[in-house]
Amino acid sequence: MRTTRVTVAALAVAAALTLTACGSEPAKNNASVTQITGEKKTGAATVLDRPFDKPDLVLTDTTGKPWSLREQTKGRPTLIYFGYTNCPDVCPLTMSNIAVAKKALPKEDQDKLQVVFVTTDPERDTPDSLGAWLRAQDTAFTGLTGDFGKIQAAARSLGIGIEAPKKEPDGSIVSMHGAQVIAFSPKTDEGYVLYGEGTTVEDYTKDLPKLIKGQNP
Repeated sequence: MRTTRVTVAALAVAAALTLTACGSEPAKNNASVTQITGEKKTGAATVLDRPFDKPDLVLTDTTGKPWSLREQTKGRPTLIYFGYTNCPDVCPLTMSNIAVAKKALPKEDQDKLQVVFVTTDPERDTPDSLGAWLRAQDTAFTGLTGDFGKIQAAARSLGIGIEAPKKEPDGSIVSMHGAQVIAFSPKTDEGYVLYGEGTTVEDYTKDLPKLIKGQNP
């Protein structure tokens, strides 16, 4: 069975046990991220026994306009991912996997699904650059940028740790972030399913039809 059900009776699992430095080694834990209580089993999907509330987050979209996460995804199946466009591996692969799986859906279901990419590197990910990067994945994907503190707080409320981008000795800039995708139900607007960075196109292709209906994968 591909689904992992999280139960409150089992051991504690943090959604951001490690942070991912795209193209680098994992970083240390973020102490203040929300913790998930549950039992980790094999499979792509982790169904949360205690779903996350959707963050009350207003940022700037790729057209330069204010965009409210709660208001503009209300009642819609939504996938949220925190990452950055200069990431050489995990971020583009994650978004590509979702984009490919989305294309396998009927057109009606494609139109229902909201995919939101929130940058963890807002200084470099301007609305224009973020929009250009996302259009190469899927023109319907939503990209958000803005104040790093607000982004970090929203991510942590979902159990995803992120750190401010740092300059490496070689001059490169690395953004450390949890690589989880959170699925929000169109029925409750709560984040009830979590996917890790190892989730494949096949995993998303199998699960998206159920997520769109607010069902457990």
